[in-house]
Amino acid sequence: MSPPSHQPVIGVTLDYETAGGYSKFPWYAVRENYMDAVTFAGGLPVALPHSDQNISQYMDMIDGLLVTGGAFDVDPQLFGAARTNTVTVTKTQRTRFELSAVGIALERDIPLLGICGGEQLINVALGGSLIQDISHDVAGSLQHEQVAPRNEPGHSVNIISKTLLHSIVGQSTIEVNSAHHQAVANIGTSCVVNALAPDGIIEGIEELNHRFCLGIQWHPEFHISSGDRKIFEAFVNACNQ
Repeated sequence: MSPPSHQPVIGVTLDYETAGGYSKFPWYAVRENYMDAVTFAGGLPVALPHSDQNISQYMDMIDGLLVTGGAFDVDPQLFGAARTNTVTVTKTQRTRFELSAVGIALERDIPLLGICGGEQLINVALGGSLIQDISHDVAGSLQHEQVAPRNEPGHSVNIISKTLLHSIVGQSTIEVNSAHHQAVANIGTSCVVNALAPDGIIEGIEELNHRFCLGIQWHPEFHISSGDRKIFEAFVNACNQ
């Protein structure tokens, strides 16, 4: 779509739960700070229900796509792997919708930001694969599902020079939170790694053929560091060009 003359509209993907807990009927959910982080950066966040028949219209409406995380895994069959017993929860409809949305965003060169599971989803969409369980598959790994609350740092990450992420945060090392048991294994087509944990786990990727396609493993919506705010600002600015 043509560059907006107002706040860029940012489509935010939703989590989905079956009946129980909040409601006796199926329900969507998104954490408030995802929406707040977009708003504080100058964007106008809108929620995207998992409607396959309306996805093209949704994508016509937005200037950028934010793929959020969630407490579930991408089905290993989608990256050509056998499912292990560490993968206990998948969300078929959500994953199908997000893969379709990411595909359209890449086709139309709509700026794209993936957070935690959103980074993993983008990597799979681009032909990459995932580590199904870090603690099981990577000897000597850090505790990537931190015990501390998510609004506190869990470990540092090293930002690789001459990457888009490095140009955004302007630092070589930042403190981040950590709430994941899967991670990027082989990176997708035309991607590069832009951040690594001290144990070598990939913490960020970016795709080189689109104006803004960034995936990060931590949750910058909690604003642990100034770099987190800069990530949202850079994303929203790209959506306004």
